[in-house]
Amino acid sequence: MALRGALGFLSRLPVGRSERAWDAFRTAPWTLPVAGYLLGGLAAVPVAFGAVTSVPAVTVGLAYLLAVVGLTGINHFDGVADLGDAAVVHGDAERRREVMGDTALGVGGTLALAAVVAGLALAGVGLAALPVAAAVGLVVAAEVAAKVAMATLVALGSAAHDGFGAAVAEETRSRGLVAPLALAAPAVALTLPSVAALAGLATALTVALALLWWARERLGGVTGDVVGGANELARVAALHAGLVAWRADFAVPAGLWESVGLGEVVAWTPW
Repeated sequence: MALRGALGFLSRLPVGRSERAWDAFRTAPWTLPVAGYLLGGLAAVPVAFGAVTSVPAVTVGLAYLLAVVGLTGINHFDGVADLGDAAVVHGDAERRREVMGDTALGVGGTLALAAVVAGLALAGVGLAALPVAAAVGLVVAAEVAAKVAMATLVALGSAAHDGFGAAVAEETRSRGLVAPLALAAPAVALTLPSVAALAGLATALTVALALLWWARERLGGVTGDVVGGANELARVAALHAGLVAWRADFAVPAGLWESVGLGEVVAWTPW
């Protein structure tokens, strides 16, 4: 039930829309990375298709962007826009929260939203140049990383006001982050021997911690927009960090992954 609630919150899939599913989800942050594996696999379909055909890279980038939006909706993109507006406004925490609740889109929000959309599409272009298994692995790992970023904020943050932040953050203690991190750890293996997935996960966590600090300093705590915005920002950051790591040919030393039992896994990967 909790996982259904997570999918209902994180995607447009026709599941988890009931109040019971929502109540189960908001006390179970472990469902976030689990949902990330499923959503990442679905979002990777156009990338995989593009990697095994002669579809131009720019078309793959557009298809990936459309797949993410079609699958997850625009709620979290709205969080990015509100964060952008709050980041550029002058005033105290109350004033920034007021701006975030305003339905009008300002310059800061427009720029933030444009940067995230462009970053996602350009990441899709970069993914088209990777071997199919590596491209799919990085897409899934980035989606899992984005969900871990959300879990980090709800586990370590305190709510700035009543609303989504209070409904989720106040129900989760810092120890609630252990399970999401443990469930996300296997995603590191999705691009081995390259550390692209590891770089993506580490970068997403860095984004989450930076947003957590900013929210505490500028908003007085975590809000629903911060959590939703973290999903989008962390996904883009994870994708580009992974692409950089792949291009730089950063890899786990063969002796290391053999010592932890991953030698057979890497042996059959087609890159």
